[in-house]
Parts: sequence; structure tokens; C-alpha cells
Amino acid sequence: MSQDPTADAASPSDAAGDTELSGSTRARASMAEVLLLASVFVIAACGLVYELAAGALASYLLGDSVLQFSTIIGAYLFAMGLGSWLSRYIDRQLVAHFLRLELLVGVIGGLMPAALFTVHSLLPPSQALAFRVLLYGLVLLVGTLVGLEIPLVMRILKRHFRQRYALKELVSQVLTFDYLGALLVAVAFPLLLVPQLGLVRTGLFFGLLNVAVAVWALWLFRAELRAWRSHALTCAVAIALLAAAMAGADRLSTWAEDRFYGEQIVFKESSSYQRIVVTQGAGGTRLFLNGNLQFHSRDEYRYHEALVHPAMAAQGAPRRVLVLGGGDGMAVREILRYPSVEHVTLVELDPHMTTLFSTMPLLRQLNQDALRSPKLEIVNADAFGWLEASQASFDVIVIDFPDPSNFALGKLYTASFYRLVDQHLAASGYAVIQATSPLVAPRAYWTVVTTVESVGLTATPYHAHVPSFGEWGYVLASRRPWSMPRQLPPGLRFLSLESLPALMSFPPDMARPSGLEVNRLSNQVLVHEFEREWGKLH
Repeated sequence: MSQDPTADAASPSDAAGDTELSGSTRARASMAEVLLLASVFVIAACGLVYELAAGALASYLLGDSVLQFSTIIGAYLFAMGLGSWLSRYIDRQLVAHFLRLELLVGVIGGLMPAALFTVHSLLPPSQALAFRVLLYGLVLLVGTLVGLEIPLVMRILKRHFRQRYALKELVSQVLTFDYLGALLVAVAFPLLLVPQLGLVRTGLFFGLLNVAVAVWALWLFRAELRAWRSHALTCAVAIALLAAAMAGADRLSTWAEDRFYGEQIVFKESSSYQRIVVTQGAGGTRLFLNGNLQFHSRDEYRYHEALVHPAMAAQGAPRRVLVLGGGDGMAVREILRYPSVEHVTLVELDPHMTTLFSTMPLLRQLNQDALRSPKLEIVNADAFGWLEASQASFDVIVIDFPDPSNFALGKLYTASFYRLVDQHLAASGYAVIQATSPLVAPRAYWTVVTTVESVGLTATPYHAHVPSFGEWGYVLASRRPWSMPRQLPPGLRFLSLESLPALMSFPPDMARPSGLEVNRLSNQVLVHEFEREWGKLH
């Protein structure tokens, strides 16, 4: 094969920049230029996917999404800068080096989610540090390789199309395509890619796109590459490896998640908001959101009876009830025990949750078809925004959000949010909040109490023992002190009038600590307290 020295080796004429393009190169200039710029678009898209996939997987497996995404993005950007700096040491065979880089990025980046998922499933919890080392090692490696790519593309464009570009135009063109690719992926990743493909297959799909860029380069510069057949064979091997992994991605994900959860998975889905997994074993059915247990069928009645009935029964004859969160329908099930209830509004962010729990027979049995009740109105919206827009008033408001493990959830435990709750609460009404464990996280729990009190509501703290969770805390909020109800609805399995007073009593190891701050949008102290206290368990 003939070789163009301006592509794979430095030469005096190249340094001077005076050599005319060869006839064959001039004939192919337009197509090659377009495809190289398109490759910048693909490279940027692939690089951001690997970064987002690593952050999402770290959040899913390790928790604390803000910390994980911040450190992953920081490490990745640092590595890209390192790669850009190292590119200065590549002087010869630019096309060949670019081709090798694309193959390495495609294979390593594409397989990274699958590899991390598999390793996490195999390692015992005591080896969490080893998993973090692997995670950040792969992020740094992929980031460095991606950082090498764009400088090489710019230099290849400059060498082959020097008559078409001044330096400022070259930089402008390349960075425009780079940022456009990043924009497309930033939008598509949470809304399309993860819900439709999942993290593992998303990584593999973009790995194949990286390898496709290598194949483009192989074809475009076929007359200029040394050892063309060797490069072609390497491309074929990379494609075969990623395609085989793609074909087995579902089996791998199922195996890894089965090991992670320790039970048979009967449903799994990635929505735009979270990873939803339902498992079934000898002990019953469990729901996990982003790897965190939400309920176990063997004792969820304890949690939901304690959540709903102290407020509902104390109100007396509630007619209009609002449920914020609680898309599984279990709280609605308990609310519908009261004949006085005329209308229930359920505001759940994720439509996948309400659809799942209103259609899957196993889950419909658990919530007793509560989500199909004619008294129920389901609104799939953000609770904060919905409260701001609504003018409705409610006799009881049940707030059943996931724990405040990140800032997106933490805003739903702020003074600003509780002011909105107060505005929608009838004069004789009660609101109730699930508020994490007062035993494991006393400062977090009592911060919720402090925040409720800061908006002028009377807070009544109480707790219940739920075997799957341990001691669990709740907070009643009202404009008047809570009073013991005269009766509870029939058929309860846990709560009774005799046991209610004990729920209001806190032993010394769950007593209210001093020095607590109000949780505000501007400080989000609750998230920090929650992560610090729960982090001691790991």
C-alpha cells in the first residue's frame, strides 16, 4: 500500500506547511473532512456517555448521587486534561494512533458498565474500597484516552486540509461538533438511552460507535496506513467482542442483579428517574428503588399503618386526602379503609411506578387494587411544583418520599416545602411525614422535626418498629396539638389504640439532640446529616 508521509510521519514539507494536497487526497477532501468532523461529534457523545454511565452506576451501587457524580466528573475532566497534555508527545503516525485510540476507548469504555456491575456483584461488602479503586481507575483511564482524541483529530484535519482552515476556523469547527455531541447525549441519556437500553447496553452501544469511528478512519486513510490488514483485524475483533457482549447484556445484568439482591428478580426497569426492581423470595416480595429497599411484603403493613392511621384517625372524618410520593399504593390502601373519604389525590413523580403497581397482579394484590379505586386521582408530577400550582385544601396530607439521600430529595424536606404543605392543610387537618430512623440517624430525624416546627406547625414525633428497617420515625404536623383518636378502622394488623401511646415515647438513645439547624433550600443540612449518620453503617 502507498503511504502519505504527511499522515503518518513528520517531514520538512509538513512542518513548513507548503506542500500541495495530492490529487487523490484533494478528490476525497470534502468527504474525509465531513466524516472527520462527524467523528468529533461521535467521540464527544461517546465520551460523555462513559462519564454519565460511571456516575449513574456509582450512584446506584454506592449511593449519594451528588458526591458520586461530582467526584466522577472531576476525575474524568482531570483525566481528559492529562490526555490532552500527553498528546503533544505523539509526533508520527497520527492516523494510526487515532485509530488505536478509538478502539481502546470503544472497548474499555463500552465494557466499563458491564465490568463494574459484574465486579460489584462478586465482591463482598467488605471490599468496597477495591471496587472504588477499580471504578476510579477505569474513569481515569477512559478519560485520558478521550482527552487524547480531540487534539489528534485537530492535527489530522490541519495536516490534510491546511488550505481550507486557518487555526481559528479549525478550532471553531472541531469544538462546535464536540459540544453538539455532548448536548445530544446529555438530553438523550436520562430520557431515552437508560430507560430503553439500560446502563450496560448503553455503554456497549456507544462502544460500538467508537469502533465505527475507527473503521471510518481505516477506510478514509487506507492508502496511508501501515499494516492496514493488522488494523482491520483489530477492528473486527473489537466489533465481535462488543457485539457478543451486547447479545449477552440482558443475561449479564440479570445475573449481576440476582447476586446483588439475593432473590429472584420478577420485574426490573429503568425509568427516567430511577431504577425499579421487584424481587420475590421465600420471605415475600421486596421493592427497591436505585438499590434501596422501599418495602418488604412481610412487614410493610407495620410501616404503612403507622404512617397513615395516627393522622387519619385523629382527624375524625377526613373527606379529602393528599398523598405525596407513595406510588406503590400502600398508603392509599390504608386511607381507603375510612368510609368518610370521598377523594384521594396521589402525586407521584414517576409514572412507571403508578403504572407498575396498578397493572402487575402480584403488586395489585399487595395494595388491594388501591390504585384502581374510583376515589383516586393520580397525578404524575413533581410534588413541589404541584403544591405551588394547586389551590386545593386537604383534611390529611400523607408525605411518603424516599429518604433525603441527595439534594433533589432533600428539597422535599425543607422549610419551603413544609410552608406549601401548611397552605394546603385544612384548619383541623393533619400532615404526616416519614422521616427516616431516629435510632440510626437521630440528628437527621430530629432535623425534620425542627424544620416542621420552624414554619409554625405543631410537630408530634413518633416511631414504630418495622423489622425490615428497624426503628422508623414519623412526624405529625398540624395547627393544633395531636389528640389520641377514639377509634381505629377494623382489620389493622399492627396498630391499636392501646399501642399508640408507646409510639410517642422515645428512649434515651433516640432522644432529641441539641444544636440542630432548620433544613432550608439554601443549606440542605438534612442531606449532610443523613449521609453522615447512615454512612457509619457502611
